[in-house]
Amino acid sequence: MKLACLAVAISLVLAAPVSAAEPTGPGPEYTIDPKATQTSPEDAYTIEQYHKADANDDWTWQAWIRAKDSKDKATLLKPDQDYPAFFRFTNDLHHLVRIQKTGSGESTLFLYRLGKDGFESATAKPFGDLVWAFLYSRPEARKIRRPDFHMSVNLVKGLDEDYRSLGVDWPKNRYIVVALYGETDTHGQVATVNDWRCRYDLQTGKFDVPGEFAKANAKALVPFSHLGKG
Repeated sequence: MKLACLAVAISLVLAAPVSAAEPTGPGPEYTIDPKATQTSPEDAYTIEQYHKADANDDWTWQAWIRAKDSKDKATLLKPDQDYPAFFRFTNDLHHLVRIQKTGSGESTLFLYRLGKDGFESATAKPFGDLVWAFLYSRPEARKIRRPDFHMSVNLVKGLDEDYRSLGVDWPKNRYIVVALYGETDTHGQVATVNDWRCRYDLQTGKFDVPGEFAKANAKALVPFSHLGKG
């Protein structure tokens, strides 16, 4: 009887799931770049950036974030990229914007939110792709040639003061403002989208264009009629 109970106990132990160790950072093939390390206000979070090189000396970068009170645990900010990035937090530290170079004269944005296990992607698709998709969903975008190079999604300055410098009085930690830029080759390089702006609601996950942006946005898009004829 005792042997039978012991056998059952051993089988239960062997069958019990083994919890994975908390990640502490990248693998040994990655090297940290101290110059690329960034911190949040009051040093609540630290973002470390690491790189590795392949056989062709092409670099891959990873960004890992650590909370001040749990430095032994780190969260990978996906996805891996070819360049280091800059980061900006909302004042409540609930959201994080990644300003990511993607190529020569090109960049995009990724958005993260604070979840129960740390920072995670706030959108199902890359945030920068969603910004372009929002522009192309609007009637005014039908009048322009879509840019195909030197495309950038930029975070507009003012996140740290809730964009008061834009002359608005929005709720704190509610919105981020982004601007689009892109060129097309039509009898020479032409910026058909030049500082077109929209707003993203961090609570609802929706984009809109406030009335304050209307006048400048009208000048930010170059219609087909202004591109000249081939």
